[in-house]
Amino acid sequence: MLENPRSPRVRSVAKLAKKASRTESGLFLLEGPQAVSESLAFRPELVIELFATPTALDRHPEIAAAAADAEVDLEYVTEEVLEAMADTVTPQGFVAVCRQFPTAVKDVFAAAPKLIAILEEVRDPGNAGTIVRAADAAGADAVVFTGRAVDLYNPKVVRSSTGSIFHVPVAVGADLADVLVRARAAGLTVLAADVKGDDLLEARTDGVLAKPTAWLFGNEARGLTDEQLELADRVVTVPIYGHAESMNLATAASVCLYESAFAHRSS
Repeated sequence: MLENPRSPRVRSVAKLAKKASRTESGLFLLEGPQAVSESLAFRPELVIELFATPTALDRHPEIAAAAADAEVDLEYVTEEVLEAMADTVTPQGFVAVCRQFPTAVKDVFAAAPKLIAILEEVRDPGNAGTIVRAADAAGADAVVFTGRAVDLYNPKVVRSSTGSIFHVPVAVGADLADVLVRARAAGLTVLAADVKGDDLLEARTDGVLAKPTAWLFGNEARGLTDEQLELADRVVTVPIYGHAESMNLATAASVCLYESAFAHRSS
């Protein structure tokens, strides 16, 4: 059992909470039983170290079995060691170190996608991770981070995705104009979500949502610039019927992605 929370090995894991360390090593931090279970089920080859407390394994014996099936070594650690490794204040008994695995933009479009989400300079890790999770749930084929977006492997992004980063291809560091050229070449209609757009209900009735679609979502504070909106085939907005001042980006993105998912399946 690993018992010393100040050991070099523990510190090397904890450093992955920092972007510089992730960039240098090509690794990232994974926390919690759900995310660890998804990694072992879908991409076990990415897991290079797995740590757990005895108490956590008593609660989740299926994770030990999954690790054994995937031939991933599991190491016992104390609660103090796990807390030193984890980014969260109250970790849930599991920490893993995984290899980063971004998808190339060309591969996203080579797969003939029908629904993708493009995140232009989305900076909030909670929003980014939640949109990845919503895209996964809606059956999207990929998510693309463009511009100076938050790091996909930021621990908060990873946690917010709840394991969905292992299910849906995600490309990072792409140029928006290039991505939109590739999207149109692949037969996708580009729909930008912005408060300046038409009511989403109009897109429902005229059939555009049933087409293969690339949804474009902008920065939380600034949204999309007029120049970026001009790059889209159409601009739509999610209407607010109550008294809310605005809608959270991840919530609006979830609505848009599911509108497309419903339209694709009904058609």
